Amino acid sequence: MARRSVPILRHLLTKPTTPTLAPANPTRSVTYMPRPGDGTPRAVTLIPGDGIGPLVTNAVEQVMDAMHAPVYFETFEVHGDMPKVPDEVFESIKKNKVCLKGGLATPMGGGVSSLNLQLRRELDLYASLVNCVNLPGLVTKHENVDIVVIRENTEGEYSGLEHEVVPGVVESLKFCSERIAKYAFEYAYLNNRKKVTAVHKANIMKLGDGLFLESCREVATKYPGIDYKEIIVDNCCMQLVSKPEQFDVMVTPNLYGNLVANTAAGIAGGTGVMPGGNVGADHAIFEQGASAGNVGNQKILDKKKANPVALLLSSAMMLRHLHFPSFADRLETAVARVILEGKCRTKDLGGQSTTQEVVDGVIAALE
Repeated sequence: MARRSVPILRHLLTKPTTPTLAPANPTRSVTYMPRPGDGTPRAVTLIPGDGIGPLVTNAVEQVMDAMHAPVYFETFEVHGDMPKVPDEVFESIKKNKVCLKGGLATPMGGGVSSLNLQLRRELDLYASLVNCVNLPGLVTKHENVDIVVIRENTEGEYSGLEHEVVPGVVESLKFCSERIAKYAFEYAYLNNRKKVTAVHKANIMKLGDGLFLESCREVATKYPGIDYKEIIVDNCCMQLVSKPEQFDVMVTPNLYGNLVANTAAGIAGGTGVMPGGNVGADHAIFEQGASAGNVGNQKILDKKKANPVALLLSSAMMLRHLHFPSFADRLETAVARVILEGKCRTKDLGGQSTTQEVVDGVIAALE
């Protein structure tokens, strides 16, 4: 059943280039010239998910309503214990091209396939992007952190491509794709980033990770203005916790990227405030950037103290992806103001704010 609502980080896709006209009156600000039809409301598939998912997705819906964002949601009930993602959900995403998703619980072991992986494989969402950046107002041990982790999303050990060869022997398949290297460098180029670091373990996994490095090196030659570095994954983790400000864009195979993104998110302020997206050539799903380990936290759910900031910022990324940059700017600015003024203090940030209190603060900051 679909329900309709009227219509930060800006790093998933660069802002669209739009022609500007010099203002006739010098006191008026320069505005961009939209193309006909740019303001047409867009349908977005919404998956509230499990645990705190409905709580934080509802927060997004309230804020979108308050700012009259030109999007409306087609909502579907999907839960992590389902055997597969319903066909009508895939049909909706393929039609709308864009989805906003709360966390889906993933069963441990037992041969049950993760619905998150099903979505990524079926829609070929080969690039995961998480922006881990210091937000003014959140006290962290490190300053000047602004890391973009771009991770291959459909191949390798973390993709679930594994099988039992004989009883007691499990083989996990590891591939490498040149397209994730191309995506990382193109992203860095379009967003005026200065450095791309490839994270690997080619000193041990010489064939699989060696091929990954070969792909990165070949693509790097086509972007001479971007500094290219390589780092072994274990040294990378040590460098992240000791001097994270040295990193800019990081490109990784699937499994390493999951670990690196969560580590970087924890350093920059916590998983509850880090947005992210999964993108492919034709579709995109926006969700909390780093691990949603609190999806099934019943205490947070009962007290309604889930932090909605990560999904609010992910929805700002979604708005920019849909070519609604001014709405994305407004949302990011409102969220930043609430954090700076200390009004976002949910339990994960050492406070007692409820989800609704954060939402009310963001809506007030929009006005």
